[in-house]
Amino acid sequence: MSFEVPSDAYGRFMGRYSEPLADRYVELVGVRQGQHVLDVGCGPGVLTARLVDRCGADGVAAVDPSTPFVEAARARLPGADVRQATAEELPFADDTYDLCLAQLVVHFMADPVAGLREMGRVARPGGLVSASVWDHTNGTGPLSPFWSAAQDLDPSAPGEGHLAGSREGHLAELAGEAGLDEITSTSLTVRVPFTSFEEWWAPYLLGVGTTGDYMATLDEEHRRAIEQRCRETVPQAPFEQDATAWVVMARAY
Repeated sequence: MSFEVPSDAYGRFMGRYSEPLADRYVELVGVRQGQHVLDVGCGPGVLTARLVDRCGADGVAAVDPSTPFVEAARARLPGADVRQATAEELPFADDTYDLCLAQLVVHFMADPVAGLREMGRVARPGGLVSASVWDHTNGTGPLSPFWSAAQDLDPSAPGEGHLAGSREGHLAELAGEAGLDEITSTSLTVRVPFTSFEEWWAPYLLGVGTTGDYMATLDEEHRRAIEQRCRETVPQAPFEQDATAWVVMARAY
């Protein structure tokens, strides 16, 4: 799954959705000045920037396995402690952070339970551990219109409903397996405007994530067929698209 892409490609592909989600997420979990916060799977720094705004750069650390994303986050947020690392092997001491957050990354972890367990390890006792994942199973995720069109033409198209945490209640199950405590779940929905079909479609050609991997396997005729099917099913522009994410919140022992 490709995230070794330029940060602006990711921004065009997912930033339209992840930016407003980050705004709502920091409100939900109650990030505030004076806290020390870790952003796990920070990407190019969408959520990290909100954490820095609230806590100051010296109160924020972040990790991501993608070299381009780490470089982009460091450039965007000088003073924050941004490191290249995976969720499953966080380079921090036990009991370090008041909050450990993971926006839109649990479903891409090699071992989600291990990643959440590591977040619990580096959180202070009673500290908040939280993660969000798009709902890919009910047709309400940001990529649902694309995968619906792809599967209309090719029932074997993979979709993303199988990814960890993307069905209702699964994030809470993973948090329980990771040994976290006081687990609660909710959801957040954002609404994203598009002025044209082309604005909505173009990011799917940038090679990002699961959709990028799938598109790379297709010949030009098949890609154009998916585009045409999307034109038939996406609302006439201008339009707005809702995107819903599941959220789990828990406490470290």
